[in-house]
Amino acid sequence: MSGRADSEPPPDTRAEDASREARRARRLAVGTGAVLALSGTAAALLRLTGPVPALVPAAYACGAAVCALAAVLGSRGRTRRALWLLVAGLMVMALGDQFD
Repeated sequence: MSGRADSEPPPDTRAEDASREARRARRLAVGTGAVLALSGTAAALLRLTGPVPALVPAAYACGAAVCALAAVLGSRGRTRRALWLLVAGLMVMALGDQFD
């Protein structure tokens, strides 16, 4: 034990931690985008069979498409843009729910 107890970890450990965080953020963006896209698609299909205005299933479908795009961007490492697209897609789906 020649080093101090409060010394910083070696630089390669910090790089590994940053890489692990980036992978976790990508997986989270892809997973969340896929779940929201599937649920939006299912909601659009369910609303198509009912007596609702055409705007409702269209809003769900558009929100699902935006969430699918967010999943693609998240898989490519654009996690910040993916997060904003997930929020936007969910807001579009919520808007469609308000018209229901």
